[in-house]
Amino acid sequence: MPKLIVVDKPESWNFQLEDVEVISPEKYITGEWYQTTRNLKVINLCKSYQYQTEGYYVSMLAEARGHKVLPEASTLQDLRFQSIIRDDAFDFDALIQNTFKSEPYDRVEFNIYFGHTQSENLDKLALQLFQTVQAPSLRATFSKKTKWVLQSLRQINLVDVPETDHPLLTRALEIYLQRKRDYRLGKKKYDLAILVNPDDPNPPSGAKALKRFYKAALEAGINAEFITKNDFDKLIQFDALFIRETTNVNHHTFRFAKKAESLGLAVIDDPESIIKCTNKVYLFELLNANKILTPKSFVVTEENCDALQDKMHFPFILKQPDGAFSKGVEKINTLDEYKKVRKTMFESSDLLIAQEFLPTSFDWRVGILDGQVLFVCKYFMAEKHWQILNWGSKKENDRTGNAESIAPDQAPSGLLKTALKATSLIGKGLYGVDMKEVDGKFYVIEINDNPSIDAGIEDKVPKEKLYEAIMESFVNKIKSVK
Repeated sequence: MPKLIVVDKPESWNFQLEDVEVISPEKYITGEWYQTTRNLKVINLCKSYQYQTEGYYVSMLAEARGHKVLPEASTLQDLRFQSIIRDDAFDFDALIQNTFKSEPYDRVEFNIYFGHTQSENLDKLALQLFQTVQAPSLRATFSKKTKWVLQSLRQINLVDVPETDHPLLTRALEIYLQRKRDYRLGKKKYDLAILVNPDDPNPPSGAKALKRFYKAALEAGINAEFITKNDFDKLIQFDALFIRETTNVNHHTFRFAKKAESLGLAVIDDPESIIKCTNKVYLFELLNANKILTPKSFVVTEENCDALQDKMHFPFILKQPDGAFSKGVEKINTLDEYKKVRKTMFESSDLLIAQEFLPTSFDWRVGILDGQVLFVCKYFMAEKHWQILNWGSKKENDRTGNAESIAPDQAPSGLLKTALKATSLIGKGLYGVDMKEVDGKFYVIEINDNPSIDAGIEDKVPKEKLYEAIMESFVNKIKSVK
């Protein structure tokens, strides 16, 4: 993908990089080729980003033209709200404290250029700050009373970059532009980032499945690259993002999805699906409002929790709204147990879901992609347990039940019809619908935006076609946004 550096005096920049053009803001704003060409990456290094300056309009027009730009116009606005940026810094508080543990003064200020600084000991923190606020040049100020805190993080206009920092800025920009392989005619056409967590003991896709995704991507004409939560700033370099770690709204996976969407990337899981699927209270209301069969359920608050025993018989299921992989889900057998568990759950959520317990030997899951059935599985309960996952088991082999994959055309038609209707209320992404079958009726338990896809389980019947279908979906999504 061609790269543009937009700077006020192009003649003063001497880059020896392939596929990089240095132009003036006026040329970018008025040039017909830049107005009509979509597939461009733009680094905006104008002398000022103030409202209605040329620098401001370069970012604005880049987004309007479908170009991937750094910084985005929204980033320039975000920098006005320092309280939000300070709140974001709490996510990496340990790094902040460790960086300044030997600092003799109570105030530190330093400049950051594409994640790099003049001091090597600050580079790790600088990269984290650049990932948080993606702007080419930043000035960070930290202060200490009882502990170190981020006081401010502000954009530095190019005219305010000290002369001594110019070599660092140039070097950091070259590193930023070179760290991803360049597109070559005749090679792979698109670039896909696959977000994973190597330390997750129970990821949605294991190593074998990830290798199959990678292979399917190459065969579909896509360069695939595995990234982690530390690669937030790399998103601008891709055409699509595939999240293969457990998602949540209050989590870096959601920030990745939001950022990717704002950059015009094709995204699975998209942020709207994450918001809707990870909250069981929302799903309960949505499914019931659309007359989709679910187990009898009630929203529980601290005000109405004592009245639940008149509506629900023991045993029943009590859920935290954002639990995943069978966590945050408890089977309640007695009143005392209910009081104890709800107290703990209310510490992290104002609302809970109480759901009728429907004992079955297995749960159905239907995988849906773009409104089409992708796979069908039966997940059997873990040994001597009521769930398919038993986190309390000391033996790892007994923690999960068996699984059986079946061909969609061999699955009950009512199962597939219900799954398709339920996911149509969410969107056109990749979903896993968990259901129970009781007396020939299919009850939706939940809809997962990030369903498990593992080698030898979900892919046992569709085999490589499962992975190929997902990559084909990405190609179609990329084409639709370009």
